[in-house]
Amino acid sequence: MGSAKITSAIKEMAKALGPGLITGASDDDPSGIATYSQAGAQTGLATLWTALLTFPLMAAIQGMCARIGLVTGRGLTLTIREHYPKGLLYGVLLMSFPAITLNIGANIEGMAAVANMIFPAVPVPAFCLCITAVLIAAIIAFPYRKIANILKWLCLSLLLYMAVPFMMDQDWVAVARNAFIPTIALNKDFILILVAIFGTTISPYLFFWQATMEAEDAAHGRQDPALGRRSLADMRKDVNAGMLLSNLVMFFIILTAGSVLYPAGIRRIDTVAQAAAALEPLTGRLTYLIFAAGVLGTGFLSIPVLAGSQSYMLAETFGWKTGLDKKFHKARLFYISIIFSLAVSVGLDFFGISAIQALLYTAVCYGLTAPVMVAVVLHIGSNRKIMGENTNSMLSNALGAIALIIMSAAAFALLYFLFF
Repeated sequence: MGSAKITSAIKEMAKALGPGLITGASDDDPSGIATYSQAGAQTGLATLWTALLTFPLMAAIQGMCARIGLVTGRGLTLTIREHYPKGLLYGVLLMSFPAITLNIGANIEGMAAVANMIFPAVPVPAFCLCITAVLIAAIIAFPYRKIANILKWLCLSLLLYMAVPFMMDQDWVAVARNAFIPTIALNKDFILILVAIFGTTISPYLFFWQATMEAEDAAHGRQDPALGRRSLADMRKDVNAGMLLSNLVMFFIILTAGSVLYPAGIRRIDTVAQAAAALEPLTGRLTYLIFAAGVLGTGFLSIPVLAGSQSYMLAETFGWKTGLDKKFHKARLFYISIIFSLAVSVGLDFFGISAIQALLYTAVCYGLTAPVMVAVVLHIGSNRKIMGENTNSMLSNALGAIALIIMSAAAFALLYFLFF
């Protein structure tokens, strides 16, 4: 293949990448990085296999959400509002909003803590305020297309994590064994780590964001309005690429923590700052800086997705004008809800709610809403009245059913260990 053909293929692939890539990359936010770091520190390499399991499940669920957005031209909230009881929609909103708000707060606090470690002269609260101000200004000032392009570039920050394990000696036979042969320890700590991993990777807010962004792209002519084969094929490439990137990063973070922190006897990581600080004396300043830079990049990538998905849900429920492509005065309530969400989230950092507390509460809310949302997405994707000829394939339904079983089991396990 000549250089011209290679360049053309790369350009075609880049055009196909969009909402799916951003959705997958935003799943590896600072709170997710803390979860994966804790998994590696606590269990070594024993949870590496989860990355291989969650990839097809995430790809199937997010693919359904993307197809719903493309076919209906509407977000998931609006589709639920029109075809399902309002009690279901309000129930999902009530559970999702606290989880998303706490998640944003935990991410801002994690980013600020890492920035403070690099520039200790600036206190953490000051970084929290600065990060929040930058995010609000960017979301209001830039239209969706520009935000999407910025987010695409921030996805590159995730590649930093994939380089770290190759900077140290590895027992690749042990890595392969733990990746392909599942290990499950029937004790509270291990089960809770599994619950946290599944809850972090299959998060309901990503369902809403994926469907809405596909609908926005279709409205802007990025996808073929007639939904031809190429449009659906591009969507599948996009979603699969995003989910693959997400799971690769998850794999390498667990690998890094499992091969560095676990042998050193470091068993508890509550924040991304702790993970970065623990790596420095063991692997050197360069690894520490790579880890810290990745946290900042993924934070700026994920928080607009979190805040945007929450505001789209609220706007579509109450019929407000929506769109990150609109000017502030044309979608005032939509943007005010984003500002309010970020303000409340950063406020948590000033009221003594630690990042680990926020993550615990977030896991509870996500763990309870995820099975319901997976079931709803499965039902919508198989409903011919809504989807026409573009219903789920047998493979998608099978993978979705497995995800539903796993998330339901995770919810029951979470409740059991929290209350008993």
